[in-house]
Amino acid sequence: MAVKVYVVFYSTYGHVAKLAEEMKKGAASVEGVEVKVWQVPEILSEEVLGKMGAPPKTDAPVITPQELAEADGVLFGFPTRFGMMAAQMKAFFDATGGLWREQSLAGKPAGLFFSTGSQGGGQETTPLTAVTQLTHHGMVFVPVGYTFGAKIFDMESVHGGSPYGAGTFAGDGSRWPTELELEHAFHQGKYFAGIAKRLKGGSA
Repeated sequence: MAVKVYVVFYSTYGHVAKLAEEMKKGAASVEGVEVKVWQVPEILSEEVLGKMGAPPKTDAPVITPQELAEADGVLFGFPTRFGMMAAQMKAFFDATGGLWREQSLAGKPAGLFFSTGSQGGGQETTPLTAVTQLTHHGMVFVPVGYTFGAKIFDMESVHGGSPYGAGTFAGDGSRWPTELELEHAFHQGKYFAGIAKRLKGGSA
């Protein structure tokens, strides 16, 4: 049977959604892996989103907590809010109490990717504080580490990302993921899918 990898994200302005697309491409490049991209429910009203200048949502389906349990591995993506995950993603995790009670996600691999407004805006604290969600579910955190190689050490250009996962800088919203950041996301998707495949193949 194919290994099911879900890319589950929240994106206000589209930056995380862009990374999610590359995550999907990377994961799908691994033979025997099926990838599906989902977005979590929005908790802000259309009126508020309009005042924020947020664009329309992508056409990715909105996931329910129950559907999350169908995955063999999950890559979660979200923007930062004061160094932590956005409330929309936290609200989704808060709705997974039933899965926690049944330990439906225990032992499944999970990875993280993210977007921040600046270089000091949470490229490490955002994923680090998100690990608590995975821990309570008994999920296996799979950081990308330094498997991206020398490119993560590039000092010639500004780029997001850390050993925790791929990332981008949104700045004032006008900056979009660079080619290097998209490459990092593709690599993480591929790397994660390989780990998920090995874990499922070795299951008893």
